[in-house]
Amino acid sequence: MVTKRTEEIKNDKIQRILGIYTKLMDGKTVNKQEIAARYNVHPRSIQRDIKDITDFLERDELNTGVFNSVIYDKNADGYRLQYENVYKLSPQQILAICKILLDSRAFVKEEMSEIIDKLIYSAVVKDDQPQVEKLIQNEEEHYVELQHKTRFLNKMWDIGQAIQNQNYIEIEYKRGDNEIKKRKLKPAAIMFSEFYFYLTAFIDDKNLCENFDVANDPFPTIYRIDRIQNLKILDQHFRVLYSSRFEEGEFRKRVQFMYGGKLQTVRFKYKGPSIEAILDRLPTAKIEKHEDGVYTVKAEVFGKGIERWIRGQGDAVEVVG
Repeated sequence: MVTKRTEEIKNDKIQRILGIYTKLMDGKTVNKQEIAARYNVHPRSIQRDIKDITDFLERDELNTGVFNSVIYDKNADGYRLQYENVYKLSPQQILAICKILLDSRAFVKEEMSEIIDKLIYSAVVKDDQPQVEKLIQNEEEHYVELQHKTRFLNKMWDIGQAIQNQNYIEIEYKRGDNEIKKRKLKPAAIMFSEFYFYLTAFIDDKNLCENFDVANDPFPTIYRIDRIQNLKILDQHFRVLYSSRFEEGEFRKRVQFMYGGKLQTVRFKYKGPSIEAILDRLPTAKIEKHEDGVYTVKAEVFGKGIERWIRGQGDAVEVVG
């Protein structure tokens, strides 16, 4: 039979263990003698409590992916928590991601700061947060947002849902010449390239498609998401067979500067300082010949953006038949 005194002792132990556990989780050091005096128990009881906490943390590893252990710190004369979260990113990884985000200039300044602050707070150990913040402080302070100054994350999310559920969408799109065009689209993918997020989609208008440079073009058209003035998700669905689904990764290898157009093969000679940079820029590029420091390169690309890129290389690139 459980007596009232037994129940009180049990409750006292639970409260004591929770107190020690909370202190450890807060990053504080637990001194066995001090805790024993505080709870008016023998230090051996505190030792057993710490053993119980250690056993719990070891069992919890499989569920959380967080490898926690309670270690004795000689310098601090007490026990503290040491942990490694295999599911969370390291400070080094977070620093790299923050640098990439800032360099992308993809969001308005306020939104970028909010994303980075949340990223650091949620993924970096508290003690390491100031160091990460300091390493990106200068770039964050001097961050220059893009001219469109548009928040579009909610819009991009809605487009993503339409892609996943295969809903038609209707958009009003502001072109570079400020003309507004209305389109009914089958959304295919969301992509990012050089400052901007883009929607790739197929136009659901046969008469309109016949007037394009490439009639009945099998490739999607491309729209900057920040230029979509109005977006409507339609109840109407389209169906894409798995065998004919849009291969975003393959398309991304061949598209340059997110310009529309047809799929084509280009061949050029390169006599610049780094062929590696060319191969990185054009993932489909293959070296056909290397002679006297000149590379002959062939690449399969989509759209007219390749023409602009070639012109920008100056004398380092020469188009050949």
